[in-house]
This record gives sequence, structure tokens and C-alpha cells, in this order.
Amino acid sequence: MRKKTNMPSLAFQKHSQLGEDSWHSILISLLRGLAAFEVAAAHLRAVMYPGLRTIQDPSLAYQALAFFTGFGHQAVLLFFVISGWLVGGSLLNRAGQPDAIANYAIDRMSRLWTVLIPTFALTLLFSLGTGETVWGGIDVSPANEFSAAAFAGNLVGLQGGVAVPEFGGNFPLWSLANETWYYVMFPLLVLMFTARRLVNRTACALSLVALAAFLPHNIVLYFSIWLLGVAFSRLRIEAGLVARCVWLVLLLAVSVYSRLTGTNDDIGPQTYMQDLVCSLMFLVFLSSLQFQAAPASKWQRPLAGIGKFFAEFSFTLYVLHVPLIVLMQHWMTGLYGLRHLSPAAPLHFAIYFGMLALVMLGAYLAYRMFESQTYRIRRLIKDRLSGHGTPLPAGRTAPADS
Repeated sequence: MRKKTNMPSLAFQKHSQLGEDSWHSILISLLRGLAAFEVAAAHLRAVMYPGLRTIQDPSLAYQALAFFTGFGHQAVLLFFVISGWLVGGSLLNRAGQPDAIANYAIDRMSRLWTVLIPTFALTLLFSLGTGETVWGGIDVSPANEFSAAAFAGNLVGLQGGVAVPEFGGNFPLWSLANETWYYVMFPLLVLMFTARRLVNRTACALSLVALAAFLPHNIVLYFSIWLLGVAFSRLRIEAGLVARCVWLVLLLAVSVYSRLTGTNDDIGPQTYMQDLVCSLMFLVFLSSLQFQAAPASKWQRPLAGIGKFFAEFSFTLYVLHVPLIVLMQHWMTGLYGLRHLSPAAPLHFAIYFGMLALVMLGAYLAYRMFESQTYRIRRLIKDRLSGHGTPLPAGRTAPADS
């Protein structure tokens, strides 16, 4: 039974709670799906509609659309803190186990590459089909966004200002450079404190210093945001319903204020403080939900089902939506001469939401073909490399983003 308390209290837990029947896990799944949807909706509006500030006397409907599709920055921030909570928390759960780092590396690579490799292939195919790219043989120039160097570099996090451009002009891939390097930096940080031999701890510390000097400062700076997710996965806040509701209202108010008055483009020192405040407030709320839903709850099952469905293909949606948008824009231009939408035409709103639905459908179909095979591929790799892999039992789903 969960302990009831009038005043909020803080407790440390040795292992993060990754069970799917807890309210915080349900919220994480819902927000992963919602965040990917928000980013796709924001980029579709940016591609198809003019900017709100360029329009004189925009309609109330378009102002509402611009407002609700303007939280892309906050959505990416959610990805960072949730990734820290899930990925970093799961590694800490396994710290000290045999082959923990090796299994972690396989998990991370299979998670990324099972989605990225097919996405890059589809991006190239779409570009060739629209005529935006003409096949001229294999190019290894790092300046060419369709080159083999860009393809390989984006698989290992060298995009986003590190060494190569985002493959195929797929600009949301910048954030995956952050994620990839956080996946590398965190185990080094863990080993720096837990490795038995001094030489190993020293090598990890020097590696972290070298990475901090090599990587763009924005990536290094936002590693602290990612680490907050790890830290809060170890904290459980006991609070009553009223306290959680009050905190949620404050969190929403701060998020809207940040959306309206803050910087919502690139991340960096100019956005760090607003993002730090939003991250801390969100993580406090998330930590207060680490308890199981009551068996008689009417909301647990439907919310868990919706969250699970959309969270499962959120990664594919995030990395594939821009190529899909570009492809649909090309088709609409060729078939109907409609390259951009008018914020004054009601019919164009229907076209926008129709395009958004097609983006979601395309991402889901790609998920079924590729991302849904992640755990099968992961099991196969572990079995082949170690000879004694630990496959998931039939019918079980691994924790999201693990």
C-alpha cells in the first residue's frame, strides 16, 4: 500500500521504477507520443504556412494553431529528461552486473540504428523520387548532406554542428547528436566513480574531459539537463492529490510563459535557465507519480493503452516526419500546384490536418516494418556475441526507450 501523507516528503530509492502499471510510466508514455506529435505538427506548420509574425491580422483559428504547435522546443526538452530517466536509470539499475556496459552498448546501438538506417534509406529514396537529388555515385564529402560520410556520421552522432550535416537535410536529427553523446558520456561518468582500478577511473575521467573539449558546448551544457532525469529517477516524492494538482497547474503556467516570452529556437546558454526551471518542475511532478494505479481505476487501462500505442512509434515519427512532409509537399505542388497553405482559407486547415494524419500513418507503417523489430534484433545480437543472451519472455515489452 502506498503511504498517505499530508505534507510532501522526499525518499531515495536504490532502483528506478520502470513498471508499466505506475502512473509515472503511463505519463512518460503519453508525453513521448505527444512530444513527437507536437514536433511533427510544428514542422508541418512551419513548412506549409507562413510565420505568424509575417501575417497582418491573422485569424483567431490560425493564432490558435500557431500557439498549440509552438511547443516544439519544450517537446525536445522532454525527450532529454525522459531519456535520462529511462536510459540512465536503467543503466544504474544494472550497474555492477556482468556485461552491464556491453549490454547497454548493444541496447543503445540497436535502438538507434534499427530506426535510423531505414529512415536514411527512405530519405534518399524520397529525394531521388522527387528529383531533389540526382544519383551521381557514392560521395564521401562531409559537406554533402546525402554523402556516405553524412550517412555514417549521423549514425554515430557527428551531426548537429559536430562534423557533418544532418542527413538529407533532416534538421530534427540535431537532437540525436545530443542523445548519442549522452549515451557515451554517462557510462564513462558512472565508471569514473565505480570502476575498481584507479587506471580505469582515470581513463574515464580523461575521456570525459576530451569529449567536453571536442563537442559543441551546447551538447555539453545540456548534458546536465539529461543528468537531472537520471537523478530524479532515484527520487520518490510522496505528495497528496491537492499538492500534485497545484504543482501541475504551476508547471503548465511556467511552460506557457516560457513558450510566449522565452527563446524557443535553438538550445544554448540563452535558453538554459528557462529550460532548467521547466525540467526541474516537470521532474518533481513526475517523481510524485511513482505509485501504482488503483485496481479499480477507470483511467489507468485506457490511458496506458493510448500512451503505449503512440510512444511505441514516437521515435520513428520524430526522425521520419520531415522527409514525409517534404515528399507530400512535392506531390501537392505537382498535382494541385499547392506548395503552401493560406492561413485565411478554412479548407487549407483541413488539408493541414489531413497531411498531419498522413505523416502519422506513414510513421506508424515505418514503425511496424522497422522499429518494432528492435527487440528481436537486440536479442539476436546478444545471442550471437555472448552465446548466452537474455531474451525477453514472449509477450513482454521492454521499458520504453530502454
